[in-house]
Amino acid sequence: MSTLEIRDLHVRIEEREILKGVNLTINTNEIHAIMGPNGTGKSTLAAAIMGNPVYEVTQGEILLDGENVLEMEVDERARAGLFLAVQYPSEIQGITNATFMRAAMNSRRTDDNKVGVREFITKLDEKMALLDMDPDMAERYLNEGFSGGEKKRNEILQLLMIEPTFAILDEIDSGLDIDALQVVSKGINAMRGENFGALIVTHYQRLLNYITPDHVHIMMEGRVVKSAGPELALQLEAEGYKNIAEELGLTFNEEA
Repeated sequence: MSTLEIRDLHVRIEEREILKGVNLTINTNEIHAIMGPNGTGKSTLAAAIMGNPVYEVTQGEILLDGENVLEMEVDERARAGLFLAVQYPSEIQGITNATFMRAAMNSRRTDDNKVGVREFITKLDEKMALLDMDPDMAERYLNEGFSGGEKKRNEILQLLMIEPTFAILDEIDSGLDIDALQVVSKGINAMRGENFGALIVTHYQRLLNYITPDHVHIMMEGRVVKSAGPELALQLEAEGYKNIAEELGLTFNEEA
């Protein structure tokens, strides 16, 4: 079992403190969902875990099996087994999907264990079929000209190909219609197992109708304020954030 542990994490951007002491532990074989109002720090948490330099960690630790990833560069975190699917994937000209994914897979392997062409193509065909993706997308430039739904499927294809230890999925359901949401969920569920854990950042219960989380956390005021099982997301759907904030004695800004 591997563990990703966030201890008393404080993060700011410029002079504004966004995270104010986040504590969270994720093990492999677990899916965690984190929910909360806009502006409470969910995406900041995802970015800080992966090392976005815009966000300054002022206090705390992020430990991957006891090793502080804050001391690692972004590429080192990826090689160590962390993966981030972002809300708005970048378009990169001149690099095909296939080239990018094979390079990413090989970056986590030793020189004598690089993925062969036949092995790679077999796996790529299998995963693209799982996600109902046009095989031609493998030879298109990375995300170039892709629709929003295609970009999200492509993120999940990368997840399936790279097989990280922990995935942080930042609003992977944003902008998806119901068919695309089901396909993306199918891909994430295919990763579930003893060697994989995930943190899903989402606003809505609808994604969790297809991916049942083991743990649900609510973030408010820059920290995790409540954690429970999947029933917490249902409570949130029924009652909204305002009632939960009042229950916990917190301030809720409806315009956030």
